[in-house]
Formats: sequence, C-alpha cells, structure tokens
Amino acid sequence: MSTKPFGSLEPPTAREEKEINSKDASEGGTEAGARRRQHRRSNSFIMVKHVRETPDEVVDQSVAPNVNAEWVNMKGMYQVTDMAGAWVIHVVLITLAKLIINEVPGISDAVKWSIVNLGYMLVSYCIFHYVKGAPQDLNSGAYDELTLWEQIDQGYQYTPAKKYLTSLPIAMFLLSTHYSHYNPWLFSLNLAGLLLVLFPKLPILHRLRFLIFPPAPASRTISGTATPVHT
Repeated sequence: MSTKPFGSLEPPTAREEKEINSKDASEGGTEAGARRRQHRRSNSFIMVKHVRETPDEVVDQSVAPNVNAEWVNMKGMYQVTDMAGAWVIHVVLITLAKLIINEVPGISDAVKWSIVNLGYMLVSYCIFHYVKGAPQDLNSGAYDELTLWEQIDQGYQYTPAKKYLTSLPIAMFLLSTHYSHYNPWLFSLNLAGLLLVLFPKLPILHRLRFLIFPPAPASRTISGTATPVHT
C-alpha cells in the first residue's frame, strides 16, 4: 500500500508499479487495461487481420451469382467448352506476350522468357490477390473485402479452377528457368515472382491481411461522473 499523500507528483516506486500492474491484470476488462493492451499492440510494425463474414454478407452473397468470379469457371449452357476457353485464354495471352517480346532486338532468349514470366506473375498477383471487391455490385458490397482468389468457387480450396491457376505459374517458372539456362540472377528473379503469387494462394493464408506499420488504435477516454444539472 502506498504511503504517499494524496495528490503527490512523485513517480511510483518499483513496488507500487508492481501493484498497479497486478491490479490491471486482475481487472483485464477495464478501460485502463484495454488501453494498455492496445498501446502494446501498436508497437508492432506488422499486424495480421482476419477478414470474417457477417450474417448479412452471407445473405447478400446468396442473392445473385458473383459474376466477378464466375468467369473462371463460366458455368453457363456450354460449361465444359466455356471453362476450357476461360482457362486457355491464359496460355493465349502468354503466347502473344512472348511473340511480342521476340520482336524486340538486342535481348537474349533467356531474358525474354524471364520478362514474360515476371510480367505474367505481376499481372496475376494484381488481378487475383491485390484488387478487392467486384466491379459490378450485385451483392450489396458482400465481396468488398475479398480478393478475386477468395471469391472464386465461394472460397473453397483445391477446386479444378484453383488447381489450374496454381499450376500455371509453376509451369511458367520451370519454362523460364529452363530457357534461362539456370542463370542464378534470373533464377532468383523468377523464383521471387513465383513466391509472390503462390503464397497468397495457400489455404492457411485465406482471408488473412498482413498490415505493415498499421495505424495506432484510437484511444478511448474515460468519461467522468456527469455534472448534475438543476432544473
């Protein structure tokens, strides 16, 4: 117990500091304890956030099909043909990019393959893992916090579409590594591009957000006793 007079401005001793900390620990639900915990968490420069669905968002998602993600499977009248077309377009775009790069003089074939590979990885990351929401808001914003990868097949893992979209970057990495003759610098760049698009696809990272240097949580002030008003 402290023996200092009331209103003393002297700093607390080590024993008094220990008593204060033990009291805060026993009163974990108090405003002061919450502020201290928030202050400790704000010192971290990386924060992991899990995006969860509210009951209203679940209802909104069932109102209309998500056209932003349905094109990957193209579940229409010609499901098999449309699905093949949606998958083949990746190969077509990669082939066109390679043909265009081939017309640029003064670049070796190893560098050309690496440029095509890194370009595909970057575009794939931006489309599937960076941009959130849907351009056509038919579900009352139920997908605003989700990336396209998280919207595909309603978030289910190991579906045919997700297996294909996972194997394609790996195939591009193997091709670029082979045609670059395992150059260590190009291999490192291509490997970095592969990891950039593979890590967000892991099921363990589903709906997780890594915030670097997150803003400090707003501190809440404790309001005192209301001043009585005479009427």
